[in-house]
Amino acid sequence: MSESNLGDASEEQVSGAAVLARALKAQVRGTTLRGRAPTGAGEGRAVLGAGIAAGAGGVIGNEGGRSGGNRVAGVRAFTRPRSCPPPQDVKYMFGIVGIPVTEIAIAAQQLGIRYVGMRNEQAACYAASAVGYLTGRPGVCLVVSGPGLVHALGGMANANMNCWPLIVIGGSSERCQETMGAFQEFPQVEACRLYSKFSVRPSSIEAIPSIIEKAVRSSIYGRPGACYIDIPADFVNLQVNVNSIKYVECCMPPPISMAETSAVQMAASVIRNAKQPLLIIGKGAAYAHAEEGIRKLVEQCKLPFLPTPMGKGVIPDNHPNCVAAARSRALQFADVIILFGARLNWILHFGLPPRYQPDVKFIQIDICAEELGNNVRPAVTLLGDINAVTKQLLEQFDKTPWQYPPESKWWNTLKEKMKSNEAASKELASKKSLPMNYYTVFYHVQEQLPRDCMVVSEGANTMDIGRTVLQNYLPRHRLDAGTFGTMGVGLGFAIAAAIVAKDRNPGQRVICVEGDSAFGFSGMEVETICRYNLPIVLLVVNNNGIYQGIDTDSWKEMLKFGDATALAPPMCLLPNAHYEQVMTAFGGNGYFVQTREELQESLRKSLADATKPSLINIMIEPQSMRKAQDFHWLTRSNM
Repeated sequence: MSESNLGDASEEQVSGAAVLARALKAQVRGTTLRGRAPTGAGEGRAVLGAGIAAGAGGVIGNEGGRSGGNRVAGVRAFTRPRSCPPPQDVKYMFGIVGIPVTEIAIAAQQLGIRYVGMRNEQAACYAASAVGYLTGRPGVCLVVSGPGLVHALGGMANANMNCWPLIVIGGSSERCQETMGAFQEFPQVEACRLYSKFSVRPSSIEAIPSIIEKAVRSSIYGRPGACYIDIPADFVNLQVNVNSIKYVECCMPPPISMAETSAVQMAASVIRNAKQPLLIIGKGAAYAHAEEGIRKLVEQCKLPFLPTPMGKGVIPDNHPNCVAAARSRALQFADVIILFGARLNWILHFGLPPRYQPDVKFIQIDICAEELGNNVRPAVTLLGDINAVTKQLLEQFDKTPWQYPPESKWWNTLKEKMKSNEAASKELASKKSLPMNYYTVFYHVQEQLPRDCMVVSEGANTMDIGRTVLQNYLPRHRLDAGTFGTMGVGLGFAIAAAIVAKDRNPGQRVICVEGDSAFGFSGMEVETICRYNLPIVLLVVNNNGIYQGIDTDSWKEMLKFGDATALAPPMCLLPNAHYEQVMTAFGGNGYFVQTREELQESLRKSLADATKPSLINIMIEPQSMRKAQDFHWLTRSNM
């Protein structure tokens, strides 16, 4: 229907905003919406936001093809674990309002979507993507046109690199002003194509419902990722005949495929013949809710396992088969490595020497065919859903039971290295000198952390050392810089985790561990945390710099000889900055910590107070570093 032919004036009209909102709501509930447009303050305006709810939804028909005997899209289906939620339930929107999207946020709230107003579009996009990872449903980021959308590109790229579902909705200039230098005019659809799976501007208001369904479907099908929907400003208030809109039912849950039986049999044979096996758990396994099957395989076959940073907790870090404390040794000398949702990228040193044996055999399990064989040709590739493939492997070992000998030379080698590394870390942690070092801080923090807490971490040494000391016992309870190595994600991730915890696990604490440099990227989100009264505990591990800083006396002495821009090392930040005052300025608890006793007491108080957020500013030795490593960071492989 053309815009000039909207029908008789007496016929009911609906705005483009309302259409988008209702289309999203249709996706939420899996129903076709009919009847009147939403009423109230938002009627006839940017009820676009409501459309966002359409991506949230229940399943239709026979559990959307989730029962074991169904076939979906020609692919044999497999029963999804009970812990895995319906995949299209979009409940959360993060963003910053302004022309032309303010009404969208208002309308979204009217339809029951939780709106969180952030202080920067980057942080908003990071938060929305974290919701996608934690819930399996795409979070939504709402941004204004031009610069607002550009600020969100980092979050879209991060979501795509991490394979997390995300929908970004951006306002744009009016269509009639294209190429005229309109307010904040920018080629948004084209820009977003580089950082998303699906980027589109609906051709008409009538097209919005099908676009919403495709965005939800694209974000969760196959390898999850980001999608972008561009909404011109004139769509927000443009009226069309309500009868011209055809809403689309909630998309089916993602098809769950299984690996070829012959490949599974081959993989089982390779594992049985391994002399020094190792199982690696990636964040893909965490996203897939594969913890039950993988743990059963590890325990049944007595295999040593190593989690990647966000694979921590799929099996508890304190499990006797976890060899994380001997990571380098395990990678370097394993002869068979089974990858569960982990990619052979920089995090795993590309699978190449000198970090691995030249003849190591990889068994690669992934949902994305294009990922199989990257950097190294695997001995066996198992393309399919991790849960389904894990069950297939278990069936092989149920038919012919097998266990790796727990008293083998390989196990003894790993245990000896673990014992040595743990002793070295404990020695550093036990040092009484002041300022404290990283290990001292993290060992004291670990002593008080609740077992079910969510740990968010970013920084350089702060994140790397913290990962080795701070334990995860539950899956999807760690968020960090991820595959993209992104700085600035911490507070956005923490906000998302706290919002989700409120709904799903009331009382769960979120601990956000930041380096002082990392905190600077998104520190003003402390106001967001206080505005929504999220009881996050922020730990800023402050060494006065990036990697390393200098102390106050050295800083003052340096300034005697000239300007800081000419003399200050590029890695330095202002010594002894009182970041805790940012929190107290907005009404939260702030603590400045220099000793072990102060750290223990401030952490105890922060965890005991669930009524408001806290920030503990922990001063450490500016030159504090990691313990000696077997390899330098990102040791180059012999390519």
